Amino acid sequence: MRVPFHLAIHVHDLAAAREFYSGLLGAAEGRSTETWVDFDFFGHQLSLHLGTPFATAATGHVGDHLVQMPHFGAVLPLADWMALAGRLEAAQTDFIIAPCVRFKGEPGEQWVMFLRDPSGNPLEFKGFADFDDLFAR
Repeated sequence: MRVPFHLAIHVHDLAAAREFYSGLLGAAEGRSTETWVDFDFFGHQLSLHLGTPFATAATGHVGDHLVQMPHFGAVLPLADWMALAGRLEAAQTDFIIAPCVRFKGEPGEQWVMFLRDPSGNPLEFKGFADFDDLFAR
């Protein structure tokens, strides 16, 4: 990893956010107060603050899908992505886009899934067999 990013977003309920990000996604909790909590989100700092989440719309054209914009997530080694997809499927997650492969056999082949956190914030997780393909053309 070059450098970790920091992202701060709003959520409606910190208890539900803790259950989702820590309990389901496996993010370790860091500092917190009564109005916000930090997580180690796959090596990055994610700060969740009480408030109104940003508006989103399915306006991003990617392959055959319209994806929620804006969104955030993580790019994972394929084995880690598969393990996360398995946990999410076992938890009967309501996916926006269920786990699938995109650009199969092409440069940049990737496994993807889209879902929402309990406050409606859209997340995308990508899995790559080879990180050298992350920026492939």
